[in-house]
Amino acid sequence: MTITSDTRSEYERTLRTLSEASVHQHFDAFLDIPWDDPHYAIVADDPRWVLPAADPLGNTEWYRSLPLDRQIAVGMYRQANILKVGLQFEQVLIAGIMNYALRLPNGSPEFRYSTHEATEECHHTQMFQELVNRIGVAVPGGPRWFRKAGPLLPLFAGPLPFGFFVGVLAGEEPIDHAQKSILRAGASQHPLMTRIMQIHVAEEARHIGFAHQYLEHRAPKLSRRQRFAMSIATPIIMRVLCDVIMKPSKQVQRELGIPPEVVREVWWDNEASAKTLRDMFGDVRKLSEDMGLMNRVSKRLWTSLRIDGRPSRFRSEPASAAA
Repeated sequence: MTITSDTRSEYERTLRTLSEASVHQHFDAFLDIPWDDPHYAIVADDPRWVLPAADPLGNTEWYRSLPLDRQIAVGMYRQANILKVGLQFEQVLIAGIMNYALRLPNGSPEFRYSTHEATEECHHTQMFQELVNRIGVAVPGGPRWFRKAGPLLPLFAGPLPFGFFVGVLAGEEPIDHAQKSILRAGASQHPLMTRIMQIHVAEEARHIGFAHQYLEHRAPKLSRRQRFAMSIATPIIMRVLCDVIMKPSKQVQRELGIPPEVVREVWWDNEASAKTLRDMFGDVRKLSEDMGLMNRVSKRLWTSLRIDGRPSRFRSEPASAAA
């Protein structure tokens, strides 16, 4: 795969299109969410906080057997913590984008869109934190190691931008997959969660698209050694950050009283949850193949990490039963 003047022009046109979409189709955390509408009020005994069946924990027998008040309490805590993890990841992402943009030369086609993305991610952190504050539960977010490493991770974005944008996808693809699944299922949930998901999915589509475009455009510039290193690093980054985003930390498990066998069932030991894990990365498997990052060694690694499977035929292809 080589970069020609035609592919470079197409890449620059795509980035221009994404930038123009960010100008004309964007959301504001405090203008586009009716925080003070009485229908959106947050009340401790509101059954709309019960986790929907589309949520993997909400679909367990353990959760469904809890008394209603406990289901509501667990639902509020879990959804607040998911928002907090997303907020922490996006804070790392914003800082990384700024470190990356700091090194871009004048005339770089990536500068404008990457800063549009940082602007949108700032609005996401605002809406996530606002809902966490209104729910009023002191949730920790991600595991302790991630919170401690958070200030250091953006430093890699400048010298190692290719690996940084692999990490961007590793955090964005799982949450995007989960939120789309809940929205497509038409799950009954608190309207603030629904509205935030709608906004997040709409704008993350552009962010994920940019990361795919950037990696595909930059892959031909990798040396043979760099290509092999990234073929190994990519599945590891995907699996590690997937667990940060999707799996409750040990602290959260303890505070919610989730039994260890339920944790194993949901993340990722039974057949349904194992399929969900594989389905999250169909687009990334396709991208890795397109970039020449799939080889005999890396394929074994994708399999050992349990995120192998058929690559998507096109980006955002809905998961099929055969995947």
